[in-house]
Amino acid sequence: MSRFVDTMVATAASAGGRVRGMTTGEPNSPTHRTWAQVHEHARRAAGALVADGVAPGAAVAVLAGDPAAIAPAVQAVWLAGGSTTMLHQPTPRTDLGEWAADTVRVLRMIGAELVLLGAPFDALAPVLDERGIRYRLLEALDGEPLAEPVEVPESSPALLQLTSGSTADPKAVRITHGNLWSNAQGMRVAAQLDPENDRMVSWLPLFHDMGMVGFLTVPMLLGIDLVKVTPADFLGRPTLWPDLISRYRGTITAAPNFAYAIVARRMAGVEADDAFDLSSLRIALNGAEPIDPAAVRAFVSAGERFGLRPECVLCAYGMAETTLGVAFAPVFTGMAVDSVDQEELAAGRRAVPSDAPDARVFPLLGPPLPGLEVQVVDESGAVRGEREVGQLRVRGEAVTPGYLTVDGPLATQDAEGWLDTGDEGYVVDGQVVVCGRRKDVIIMGGRNIYPTDIERAATSVEGVRAGNAVAVRLDAGTRRERFAVVVESRLADQEDAVRDLQKQISAKVVDAVGLRPFSIVVLPPGSLPKTPSGKLRRSAATTLVPAS
Repeated sequence: MSRFVDTMVATAASAGGRVRGMTTGEPNSPTHRTWAQVHEHARRAAGALVADGVAPGAAVAVLAGDPAAIAPAVQAVWLAGGSTTMLHQPTPRTDLGEWAADTVRVLRMIGAELVLLGAPFDALAPVLDERGIRYRLLEALDGEPLAEPVEVPESSPALLQLTSGSTADPKAVRITHGNLWSNAQGMRVAAQLDPENDRMVSWLPLFHDMGMVGFLTVPMLLGIDLVKVTPADFLGRPTLWPDLISRYRGTITAAPNFAYAIVARRMAGVEADDAFDLSSLRIALNGAEPIDPAAVRAFVSAGERFGLRPECVLCAYGMAETTLGVAFAPVFTGMAVDSVDQEELAAGRRAVPSDAPDARVFPLLGPPLPGLEVQVVDESGAVRGEREVGQLRVRGEAVTPGYLTVDGPLATQDAEGWLDTGDEGYVVDGQVVVCGRRKDVIIMGGRNIYPTDIERAATSVEGVRAGNAVAVRLDAGTRRERFAVVVESRLADQEDAVRDLQKQISAKVVDAVGLRPFSIVVLPPGSLPKTPSGKLRRSAATTLVPAS
C-alpha cells in the first residue's frame, strides 16, 4: 500500500480539504478549488485512465501549462497506480521538430505510451500525431469516478523526474511512492509546516522538482493552501510575486537565487512604501542553484521596508535524486554564513575560518532532513572530518533507487545505500556546506577554483545581467588548464562598452580568485545555453569561447 496516496485521499476527505486548496489564474481571473474538488476531478480522470488501459506501474507523461489542469491530472495518474513524468515545455523560441524528436526519445526512455495534453500545448497535437504518439486531451479526460485507488507497493514509481541536462541526452530520476512519502514528511518536520495556518505562494515550473514536489505535491498531500502562477507570469512581471504574497498573506515561498536577485532590484525601484506587505512571510526558501549571499542581502534589504523579516530566509540544499530536499537551515533564523580562508580551501582542501577581506563565504545549509544522512568522503571513499572538503554523499529512504536512461536503468546507490551527489563540500557543526559541482571545478596550479566564485565576481560588474555569467574550463584535465568567462549584457553591441566590461570583469575575477581569465566573452541577452528549468549549462557554454 502507498502511504503517499492514502494520505492524499484522506486529506481531500478531511474538513481542511473541503476548505483549503489551490488558487490559480492570477492576476487576471483567480479561481480557488479546494483539495476535495481537485480530488473529485482526479477520480473522474483516473476512471477514464483505467478504462483506457492504464495499468499499475504504467508511465504517463503530462504536458500542460495551467496548474489548475495539471493538479488533478497528476493525482489521477497516482490514483490509477501509474507514474507521472512532467515533460519539458517548448518555448516560443523552441524548434518544434527538435522538441518532438527529444520528446519521443524521453517517452521511449521511460516506457510511456500515453501523453496527457493540455492548453496551451494542445496545439501540439498534430506534432504528436505525425510521430505516432498516443495522447489524451485533459479537457476530455472524464470517466466514471474511480471507487478506490489502485493499490501499488511503496517501491512502485510515482514520479519520473527529468533531470535538467540536455534533452537530447535525457535521464529520469525514479522517485517511488516511498521516496515521496519520506521526503515530504522530512520537509514537513524541518520546515514546521502548519496546514491550518500556512499558505504557499509559487511561480516555479511544475516540470522542475522544486515546483512539482515542493509546491504542488506537498501542499496537495498535506492540505496546505496554495497560490500558483506560472514562470511566464513571474518573468513578465516579477513584482507579481511579492504582490501575491501581500494580497494572500503568504507564509511560504521558494525560488532559485537568480529570482531573488531580480525581485530585489524591482522592489528597490518601487517608490511607495506600502506597495507590498511581506510581514506574513515566515519562509523564503532559496535553493536549486548556488546561493549568493550578496543576492540574499539585497533581497532582504529591498524587502525590509515592506515588512520582510530577515529571519524568514531559509537556505536549502536539494536535488531530484532525494525527491527534493537534502538539508534545510533551521526555520526563522535567517541566512548564516561560514567565512573560510580562500587559499586553504583551494590548495589545502580545508575550510579554515577566516575574517580576512578576501575570505570565501558560504551559506550554511542546515542539517540533513529527518530520514537522511550526509557524509563527506575523499576520492578513495574514506570519511573526512569536520571542515575537511570532499565529495558529498547522502543516504536514506528518500533517495532514488536509480535513473532511467536511453541506455537502460542505472543504479544510484552503492552497496551501503550511499548516493554520490556530484557536489563538493564539508560539514560544520552538523550543517552542510556546498562548495560546488565536482565536474565544474577548475584546477590551476594545484588549486581548486569554484566557478561560482568567478561568476559572482563577474556579475558584480554593472552592465552584466544578474545570474547570466558562466565560468568554463578550457583544456580540462591537461597540464595547462585555463578558464574563460562568458556573460550576457545589453551592451554587447557596443564595442567600447564591451572592452570596458572585459577590463572590469578581469579585475574583479583577479580580486576574487587571484587568477586572470584566459578569455572574456560578452554576448547579448538570451545567448547563454540553459536547461529547460532555467539553469545555466556550463559545459555547453564552452562552445561560445573562440578557439585560441
